[in-house]
Amino acid sequence: MLVTRDIKAYCDADWQQVENDFIADEFFAVNAGKHPDPAQWNLAFSTLAHYRDEWVKQARIAADTEYAEPLEAAVHAATKLESIEIENGRAIARKQFNGEIKRADGHVDTLLWQTLYYLKHTSDGWKICGFTGYLPYTD
Repeated sequence: MLVTRDIKAYCDADWQQVENDFIADEFFAVNAGKHPDPAQWNLAFSTLAHYRDEWVKQARIAADTEYAEPLEAAVHAATKLESIEIENGRAIARKQFNGEIKRADGHVDTLLWQTLYYLKHTSDGWKICGFTGYLPYTD
């Protein structure tokens, strides 16, 4: 859900691939803006619909960008999810991005941040109920 399906959906600019991974009525997301100071963070998405719209916008920009390498493979190479803490039907998953994607124009898109996903176990399996994104990257 948080790596393979998410990356494929993003590279395909196809929200429908991930829409059932969320609990819509519990969802919210915080944007850390790569700031180490939580006073600089903001409630970026108070609804799943708001997040979906921004996700689709960014995915379409990526889909319209000409890359010098396969986008999906490059995003996978820059992504790791090695830390998941689970307790009482809730979980926090730490997904890190550290890499570059070469564009056809000679520039690169740099991925250097991390996201904490907040998950809940439901009768339909694990679902995302929120996240704090664009946290400063740390090892």
